[in-house]
Amino acid sequence: MKSIDFLKQNGVDLNKSLEIFGDIETYNETICEFKNAIDDKLEKIEDYYNDEDMVNYAIYVHSLKSDCKYFGFVKLAEMAYEHEMKSKENDIDYVKKHYQELMSEASKVRGIVHEYLDDHEENVIISPDVIEKEENIILVADDSEVIRIFVKKIFDESYNIEVAKDGQEALNIIKDHESDDRVKAILLDLNMPVVDGFEVLEYMKEHDLFKKMPVTIVSGDSSSEAINKAFTYDIVDMLTKPFGEKKIKEMVERMIMKAK
Repeated sequence: MKSIDFLKQNGVDLNKSLEIFGDIETYNETICEFKNAIDDKLEKIEDYYNDEDMVNYAIYVHSLKSDCKYFGFVKLAEMAYEHEMKSKENDIDYVKKHYQELMSEASKVRGIVHEYLDDHEENVIISPDVIEKEENIILVADDSEVIRIFVKKIFDESYNIEVAKDGQEALNIIKDHESDDRVKAILLDLNMPVVDGFEVLEYMKEHDLFKKMPVTIVSGDSSSEAINKAFTYDIVDMLTKPFGEKKIKEMVERMIMKAK
């Protein structure tokens, strides 16, 4: 049976990851979602690479970077970050030159995850979703399945957690609850496919929803341009990925207190 030493021997910064997840049981439970999602994510990265669609390519390598930071895959996180920055600059030459290196490292990480979890998944218990919750809703809008599952695990016993994998789904949920007071907090990523976080913020500004539905930006994009632009809206604060349980609980408490 593979132990956590297997991860460390393969270059995983497990100590940093456990500062976020708190314990190995939570790490194991959440990395199952990474395993389930990585094939689809890599397929989308490949599709957008082949189409030379640098806008969507940047979104998905950004998501890959964020997930890898959580699970301690430092090398892949750094490589994905470089691809994110270069694709945002529309530097197709760089992306093409280093694409195979990125995918080779991603394949290596995928293999590590599968080998580790093959021995652990039978002992990982995923709590069943609870259908009936109290009226208060926390909306988590993030294209990373890992982030959505992690936040849901933290708050699922106390709040009705609604999730959106892109900005359009987030807008649909927001519109559904404009006439009630159920959405007490929104955790919003900026870099999402279909509709990005800034379009969600613009809709909320136009409809004067920030006091009713307080928003905190949850993003791995720490560029000064993105930060400055986000704070032109009436958001509560910005939380940079990766974040741990303590920080996200403190932030949600601030939003709950602010909600009317």
